[in-house]
Amino acid sequence: MKKYNVKNYIRYKEDVKLAIAAIPIKNFIDYKSSELKIIFLPLVENIGRKFATSQEASGVMSIMDIIQEGSLQLCKAVDKIDREKLFVSEDIEKTLKSFLAKRIRGGIRREIDRNRGTMRIPEHKLNEMRSTKDEKMVRMFFNSIFLSYDAKQDDEDMIYQIPDKSDPYNETLLNAYLMSLLNKHLEWNEMFVLSKSYGLDGPKWSAKEIATALEIKGVSAYVRVSELKKQAVEKLIENVDHSQVLDYL
Repeated sequence: MKKYNVKNYIRYKEDVKLAIAAIPIKNFIDYKSSELKIIFLPLVENIGRKFATSQEASGVMSIMDIIQEGSLQLCKAVDKIDREKLFVSEDIEKTLKSFLAKRIRGGIRREIDRNRGTMRIPEHKLNEMRSTKDEKMVRMFFNSIFLSYDAKQDDEDMIYQIPDKSDPYNETLLNAYLMSLLNKHLEWNEMFVLSKSYGLDGPKWSAKEIATALEIKGVSAYVRVSELKKQAVEKLIENVDHSQVLDYL
C-alpha cells in the first residue's frame, strides 16, 4: 500500500475506488486474498473514523495513522481466513466482515494504547480529574483493558481473543485489582467469563471452554460468551467510579 499524507488523501480515495472497480465481481468465496485486501479497504476507513475524533483530540494518532495501521491489520487478517469454514456460513460476506472488523479494530486499539503509553498527564490535570466524575475515563480504562484484544484463528473457533503484548502495567497487580472489581460489581457468570477470557486468575480459556463450563450449547455458543463479556464490561463502566481507575491511565 502506498503511503499517503493528508494533502494526498483525495488521491488515496480515488486509487482505492479504481482498484476496487478493476476487480471482477464474484462470489466472496472465490476472491483471491490479494483481491479481498483491496475490496475491504473501505471497511478499514469506516472503522478508523469511529476512533478518529476522540484519538486525534488527545494527540495520540491522526486519522491517516489509524487508516494505515488498520490496513496492515486487514492484510494480516485476510491471510488467516479459514476458507473451509466460510463454505458453511449462511452469509459469507457478513462472516468475512465480522472476522476482519474484529482484527482491524483490535489492532488499531493496541496501537493507540501503545502510543498513549508514552503520554504523561500533568499533576494539576490529574487533580482536576479526581475532583469531577468522569464516565468517559472509566469507559476508556475498561475498553483498553478488555477490548484491546485481537481476533485470531483457532482449530475449533473462527475467532477468539488474544492479549495485547504491549501492556505497560504490572500484570500480576493489575489482574488482582481487576478481580477485586469483578467480584464486587458483577454476577458470577459475568465475572467468570471476563476472568477466564483474559486469564485474570489463571490460564486463559477459549470461548468454547467457557461456553462448556457455563453449559451454553449450540454452534453460536461463542457469540453468547462474547455478549456476556460486553455486558460485564458495560456493568463495570456503570458502577466503578473514575477515581478507582485514574492511577492506571
